[in-house]
Amino acid sequence: MGWLNQISLRWQAAMSTTYRWPAQDMMLPEQRYLHLVGGIHMGTSEMSPLPARLLKKLHQSDALIVEADITRDDAPFDNLATYPPLAERLNAEQLARLVARTAELGVSITLFDRQPLWQIAMILQATQAQTLELRPDYGIDYQLLIAAHQHNIPVIELEGTDSQLTLLHALPDNGLTLLLDTLTHWHTNARLLEMMIGWWRGWQPDDDKLPLPSTFSQPLHDMLMQQRHLAWCQKLLSLPSGRYIVAVGASHLYGEGNLPEMIKERQLTGTL
Repeated sequence: MGWLNQISLRWQAAMSTTYRWPAQDMMLPEQRYLHLVGGIHMGTSEMSPLPARLLKKLHQSDALIVEADITRDDAPFDNLATYPPLAERLNAEQLARLVARTAELGVSITLFDRQPLWQIAMILQATQAQTLELRPDYGIDYQLLIAAHQHNIPVIELEGTDSQLTLLHALPDNGLTLLLDTLTHWHTNARLLEMMIGWWRGWQPDDDKLPLPSTFSQPLHDMLMQQRHLAWCQKLLSLPSGRYIVAVGASHLYGEGNLPEMIKERQLTGTL
């Protein structure tokens, strides 16, 4: 079992480095080095420019790995099917909660009437982020992607926008649970966003099992987090030798069932 001890020691050594941003280092067999960055898809002006040390790591890497390359000209939400009115898809209590939240945000409920429920949830989440002064062009993955393209650094997608859209379409009841979770955990999600903003202001967690506020019900967590982590693990553990920056949402790197812990378990067991 000496190889297990060797992997454990290499893991501990890699995890000993600290950064000004939320990140974890992993050494995989066959000379593969991962610098996992806990990003946030919408950021504040304080998050730009990115730390010089992070950009140096990017310039020295063989590729940038992201969930999806959001700098491409794709318009994944164009040409979506229209749906029956919300009054036919939500019960009275659910519709009243949605109306109250959109009124609070100053958004007309009529804009959502024919949209899929998962899209309504995503628009609400993006609007909430904007109320906290977060903007897409300050997102960590966006800034890393721009820098990678400028320096001709290859970009590898863990999923891509098409796969993400397929996943959203596969949500039960057209994404009803995602919409209800968004409404139920509205203030919790705001706290989570503020926590992640704080990490990029100079404090970062030093425990990959750091508890994070839950914003998903368990079935949705399994589908949007655990199942995706399994697919990501397979892709990351199949990489050729090299140095990689892996930028994913910070919630994927910390808390229950996080991506680094899953990668570690599969290293120890030898499973992909």
